[in-house]
Amino acid sequence: MANLEILVSELPTLIQSLKLTIGDSNQIMEQIIIINNAQEKLRNIKKLIAQELQFDRLNNSAIATLPRLITVATLFIPRLGLVDPVIIEKFGNSETKISLTDLQSKIDSWIEWGYFLQAIAADILSEVKLVNQLNSDISHPSIPSEFKTLAESLKISLDLKKSHILRNQIQQIGNYQKQLLQLQEKLNHIFNTIKNSRSLLNILLGVSAFYGKSGFALEWLDDDHELIISSEGKFQELTDILNDCDFFQEQISTLIIQGYTLIEEAAEALKNIEQKINKEPIISQKAEIAPNFSTPKIVRSALLIASSLLILGFCGWKIQQQSPQLQQMSLSLTQEGSAIANFKSAQKLGMEAASLVQKPPHPLKVWQQAKTKWHQAIILLDSIPHKTSVYDQAEKKLAYYQINYKSISQRVLIEKKALANLESAQKLAIEANLFVTNSPHSQLSRQQAQDKWQQAINLLQAIPESTFVSVQSKEMLPIYKTNYAAISQIYQY
Repeated sequence: MANLEILVSELPTLIQSLKLTIGDSNQIMEQIIIINNAQEKLRNIKKLIAQELQFDRLNNSAIATLPRLITVATLFIPRLGLVDPVIIEKFGNSETKISLTDLQSKIDSWIEWGYFLQAIAADILSEVKLVNQLNSDISHPSIPSEFKTLAESLKISLDLKKSHILRNQIQQIGNYQKQLLQLQEKLNHIFNTIKNSRSLLNILLGVSAFYGKSGFALEWLDDDHELIISSEGKFQELTDILNDCDFFQEQISTLIIQGYTLIEEAAEALKNIEQKINKEPIISQKAEIAPNFSTPKIVRSALLIASSLLILGFCGWKIQQQSPQLQQMSLSLTQEGSAIANFKSAQKLGMEAASLVQKPPHPLKVWQQAKTKWHQAIILLDSIPHKTSVYDQAEKKLAYYQINYKSISQRVLIEKKALANLESAQKLAIEANLFVTNSPHSQLSRQQAQDKWQQAINLLQAIPESTFVSVQSKEMLPIYKTNYAAISQIYQY
């Protein structure tokens, strides 16, 4: 038993080594050796447990228990409280004791996980292209890091009084915007790779591109057999990474708008500076010797800046007497800014529509409001031009919004029909009462009242339970049936 306790005390180290860090392919073989050694020690523990259980059975003792020498706190590193709860299952729970039989079962799980990691490592090393891509990814910053750098870079305070500084700032912003678009394309590739790939190796390539220099490790499988991945102390499922991709896409769109606004502000200030210079009077003939602020020079400078921005493709400003080339650039910029604004507005409308219809049933008015918002969002998304930066995102949202709009439209029709039934039933009830009130002794009036009550009952019974007026119809139905029964009894006499 003493030897077993010594080996069990090594479990925290053994289990922590049962993970596969994917980044530098040269280190994968070393990790396979570490995993093999951990598995061998786990098998030794399992053998000792089997011997201990056999000894206990021979002595007709109860199932042996072993004081857990490794609690959750010591089994894992201090950041355990921040880890997804499914990771805790890799190491066991916080019981003070654990039966040897249960420990055997956990050891089997750990050994099996080790085999899974070795199989993945072997597949990676057998694919030369995959190895080259992994080695390339670790030379680039992670998506969160790259986004943070660009976001900080765009915190530019414009110098609105010095034209040469403004020109440099415009060029800087243009370069940052170009990098943002490249990052956006990279995110699209990562998202599609992780979401649509059926091959685990391809999925790992997408994850590798997301984490870059940060690297990542395969830690465990959750209850749904989804991979748990760690990077820089943060644990995530694949679904979490996809959600992060969506988040950064939205943030990038916001930054592009900010950059576009800065460029317009800088361009307007530059135009004002040049106009002011043009209006300065020529004091003497000596001014002709220094043509630094002459009109041709200004035009050449403006065209130089404009052509530079045209190459970047997504920044520019309005100037008087634009050439056709500059007019086309201005049009492209207007489309880009408008597309991003429409995309964000559509997202906002979609969120509002989805929020409106939470926890049904709702009155018809609410469903109609949601339908209108989905329709407005669809129009905005459908108007986004093909060559803009948010087009691909808009297409994905458009398909999803169209499904929601169709569903909501159907719900509106159901609610309309239910409300119409309720109102018609109420109207028939009033008419039935009038027949009886105006001609209490008329057999024809009682027959007509009976028919009205029956029609009203039929309408109420046709109202679906899922509709908003269902509760009201259920309250009215017993009353209408009672009135119908009463008038039917009178009619029999």
